[in-house]
Amino acid sequence: MAVPDLVNLSALIDDTKCFALVRQHRWPEGVRCPACGSGSVVRDGFDETQAHRQRYRCKACTGRFDDLTGTVLAGHHQPLRVWVLCLYFMGLNLSNRQIAQELGLDGSDVQAMTEQLRGGLVAKAPAVRLEGEVEIDKVYVVAGHKGQPAAVAKGGGLDAAADWQERRAAAHWRRTSRRSSA
Repeated sequence: MAVPDLVNLSALIDDTKCFALVRQHRWPEGVRCPACGSGSVVRDGFDETQAHRQRYRCKACTGRFDDLTGTVLAGHHQPLRVWVLCLYFMGLNLSNRQIAQELGLDGSDVQAMTEQLRGGLVAKAPAVRLEGEVEIDKVYVVAGHKGQPAAVAKGGGLDAAADWQERRAAAHWRRTSRRSSA
């Protein structure tokens, strides 16, 4: 039985679509300066190494930035389409080893990429805030009764603790008295 050829997802995704996706999700209401938050931004050419990576200049603070400035995707040597595919494979619950095999990368590179992406997702998630009533049942936690099931069964009150200390002292006396008699 012949094994069907797998589709190379890297060939289906191009950088133009990836950068358009980043712009759409990063700035749904229009491009804003990451430094000052101003909306008065003009396009300022493209990146030399990645032709579809748009550069911008802020009129308010005269700062320069591009599509990836201030994101977890900035400052890395892998193309954006590799990052998008890595994120897609993470969503499919593939292991780092499987992702590395699919993308033709080294395992340590994929490990660093997935850690970076997970860190970015965690930073984006809102903080959890608990509200409302809390109902708990009565729980008695006994500590320090290791090997003393009778003390646990009694409820571990002060009497059990005193009894435990007496037994411990007696056991200690028996151990030390045996040594001296030998």
